[in-house]
Formats: sequence, C-alpha cells, structure tokens
Amino acid sequence: MILLDPDLEPDPAPSMASTERTTALGTSATPRSHRLPSARTLARFLSQAQAAIRLRGEVTVLLTTDAAIRILNRRFRDKNKATDVLSFPADGIGAEEIAGDLAISVPTALRQAVEQNHSLSIEIKVLILHGLLHLAGHDHEDDEGMMARRERQFRVKLNLPQGLIERAQDGVAQVSHSRPGKPQTHKRGAKP
Repeated sequence: MILLDPDLEPDPAPSMASTERTTALGTSATPRSHRLPSARTLARFLSQAQAAIRLRGEVTVLLTTDAAIRILNRRFRDKNKATDVLSFPADGIGAEEIAGDLAISVPTALRQAVEQNHSLSIEIKVLILHGLLHLAGHDHEDDEGMMARRERQFRVKLNLPQGLIERAQDGVAQVSHSRPGKPQTHKRGAKP
C-alpha cells in the first residue's frame, strides 16, 4: 500500500527553491522526470519487488517530507536529521501477515535523483527495494556483503540503476545502520 503524507504538498523540503518544490509535487511546470509517480505505479513496483525478494506480508510505504522523516529518525534512531528511507520491520502478534512499513522522503529522493541523473520514480523504486531488503532481514552493516549482492541482483532483475549500497561503496553516500529493534535506514552523509 502506498500512502502520501498530506504535509508533502505544502512542505516538500524547506531548503528547496520554489521551482524544486513544484518539482516534488509533479505540477505542470515540473519536468516529467521529477514528478511524483502515481500510487498505482509504485504499488505495482512494490508488488513486483516483494515477489522477487519473496517477502511475504503487507508492506506500507509512506511518501513523506524531510521534516516528517527527520522526526521519525529522531524518535526511533536518535538521529536528528532527515534521511531518504526508513524501514520498520513488523514484530509481535500478526507479524506473519505484515512485513512492515517503509517511510521515504520525497524531497531527499528528488535531490538524489537529480544527483544520479535519473527520474524521481526510479529513485523512489531504488529506495523501496533497499527498504524491502531490510524488511526481509538483510543488514548491510554486518552481513559481509550479502545485502549488497542481493540488492545488485534484484536491481538488475527489476531494471533499476545503481543501488544505495553501491553508491556508498563509490563514495557517493554513507550507509548507516540502526540498533536492533529500531528501523533500518540508508542515510546521506555530510548533513548537519
């Protein structure tokens, strides 16, 4: 299931210029590659990626703002900064029916899409794939490269460009890990 944060429209990213704000929202002045993909498009990809990974259970993806993801990151990881994706694996009663939740910052995804020279749709799909691998139990911090190999394998299968872990290995971003019982994240480096 794909959810759109109602606060995304008025505040996609406080640091973005007004043209970048409209870009995140997909208005007519926005280049097509910077428009937010439809929930239907993302739900179809989510289903394909879950099937490829063989991740069972419902996954909810929240597309949100930098401000909202910063609050989640602070609350669950004690990190007072925005990030691109957080993964919240299901635990406890009913966990067999629910795989977990993902939260993705659209403004951060847009900045990363521009840096990587691809569309916002592609970047959100890269983030969904990375988050799903965390929900499936992978942990790039201590798995001796297993998650990186799996991400690369599924990226090729799903026709996606370079993944988050590969970017980190190339020095583009710094991949971070959360404590047990907390959400998983891929975190951009060099932010205050």
